[in-house]
Amino acid sequence: MYPLSRLHSLSLLLCLVAVLFVAFAHNQRLWQRAWFDWQAYWQTGDPRSLNLGDYRVVREAQPIEGLDDVSALTYDPLRNSLFTVTNKNAELIELSLEGQVLRRIALAGFTDPEAVEFISADTYVISDERQQRLVKIHLQEGTTQVDAALSEQVTLGMHLGGNKGFEGLAYDASGKRLFVAKERDPMLIYEVRGFPDSDPHAPRGMHVVNDPRRDAGLFVRDLSSLQYDAGSGHLLALSDESRLIVELDTEGRPLSTLALGRGRQGLSKAVPQAEGMAMDKAGTLYLVSEPNLFYVFRRPGE
Repeated sequence: MYPLSRLHSLSLLLCLVAVLFVAFAHNQRLWQRAWFDWQAYWQTGDPRSLNLGDYRVVREAQPIEGLDDVSALTYDPLRNSLFTVTNKNAELIELSLEGQVLRRIALAGFTDPEAVEFISADTYVISDERQQRLVKIHLQEGTTQVDAALSEQVTLGMHLGGNKGFEGLAYDASGKRLFVAKERDPMLIYEVRGFPDSDPHAPRGMHVVNDPRRDAGLFVRDLSSLQYDAGSGHLLALSDESRLIVELDTEGRPLSTLALGRGRQGLSKAVPQAEGMAMDKAGTLYLVSEPNLFYVFRRPGE
């Protein structure tokens, strides 16, 4: 038999291990994710769900030649192309759907551009992470530089400090809502109304709200990008640290997930640092990973 003192020490050690495991699981959001997986296994799927689990990679880890710091992605349905931004040497980059660079536009007056979102013809919003600015820009076919100082912009200024600011954007064109993802500490999704305002006859005024219940239910460690699906009204949230894309319904409840780890969705290797995603009219999902990797996911048969 163990002496009483050794049994006491062993009990304390086991308690410490248990506390550390619970803290680790909470930090990794493991409990919430396990509960979602359990519910998803037993419950009938939502008929409007995008069923992200059905997607498979069809283009994996393709380097984007000439770029080394991609940080976002959006789909332009009018040009049938993609746009990304780089933040160290600030540029707006147009990409083909095959991940080829089509044109490069210098971004003047931006300190840390992290996200870009298509709004309407030749109109986009770029987020400046550190300053929590949203900058509305206009492009022409021959545009080679955009100056933030000459563009319409707003600063939200909430939870300022550090490099954990605005990482993702998504736009609901019919509802005129701009979703803005704060990366972490705290991790939040804001809903902005009144910017960008595409209707000159609409009353002015900007409103910013968030949904604490939805945000608390997100079982990911951070937010890197957002995508709004107009057909279903659902929002996709990308997490780099959790290597996961989560589909949220109109009430903010998780419906399906797309895992970005090795062996998941047909991936031969884990996506190293997913920073941006976009979805085209056909439902094809595009992904970029720092520093310059390009991915394409499709459902079988598409």
